[in-house]
Amino acid sequence: QVRLVDSGGGLVQPGGSLRLSCIGSGFAFSFSTMSWYRRAPGKERELVASISSSPDSTVYADSVKGRFTISRDNGENSMYLQMNDLKPEDTAVYICNAVRSRFGRRDDYWGQGTQVGVTP
Repeated sequence: QVRLVDSGGGLVQPGGSLRLSCIGSGFAFSFSTMSWYRRAPGKERELVASISSSPDSTVYADSVKGRFTISRDNGENSMYLQMNDLKPEDTAVYICNAVRSRFGRRDDYWGQGTQVGVTP
């Protein structure tokens, strides 16, 4: 059974930091591209950051470049998002995603989401 469990959200003040975690099981984690998406109230879901399987290459949304860092530990089937200098516009549900592509087939897996709130 495939599972993605994301955690680490919370309520912080502007300028604060949070570290999100995502633990995967039931699929080939180390061969999967891992990403964080977010969905803010009234807005479409957007890609925040992505990290490839190997070698580790990363992609960030312009709005988080220089503030957020995505990383992974394949030995622990884990992915992280270090979020620094948080802003009110970062308030959203953050959702872990895994994509495994092989032989023309794409499998998408999603976590349940973790709420991040940034407010004075």
